[in-house]
Amino acid sequence: MLIAHYSEWVKRSKALVLTQYVGLTMKDIDGLRAKVRDNGGEFHIIKNTLAKLAFEQAGLPVQPGQFEGSTAIVFAFTDAPATVKTVTDFAKSSEFLKIKGGFLEKQALTADGVKALAELPPLPVVRGQLLGVLLAPASKLVRTLAEPGRMIAAVIKAHAEPEAAAA
Repeated sequence: MLIAHYSEWVKRSKALVLTQYVGLTMKDIDGLRAKVRDNGGEFHIIKNTLAKLAFEQAGLPVQPGQFEGSTAIVFAFTDAPATVKTVTDFAKSSEFLKIKGGFLEKQALTADGVKALAELPPLPVVRGQLLGVLLAPASKLVRTLAEPGRMIAAVIKAHAEPEAAAA
């Protein structure tokens, strides 16, 4: 039952981060859980044997050494870069949380790969950048189409002003 639950979480996750948490206090763990949850993820301490079985059931390759020692897994359900960044930032500020590795869309990542994933911008920023790229040609087209009309209006205004000044 528990293995099936974790296996489902592994399948649903956009990214997974495997960590070692020896020495963290419950206060630190609860704080990290809250931050991860704010980014649409979950942070769970899982027995290594259960984690191995859940990963195998989900079809993810288990690397040697990934499930040795204490293991806590971060499941990123919505925004993978933001969730991973939360964990890596916490690991930088804590001497007790160590990143072992992870997965991004079923692809295994080393600890350095996880840190590189954390450097990606969060989903709202990527959406904004994409929207800007998509809207740039449209706004350029509008300016191009409006330019002849603006030029005609400027010529008419220039002809009308000397007559108004002369009167």
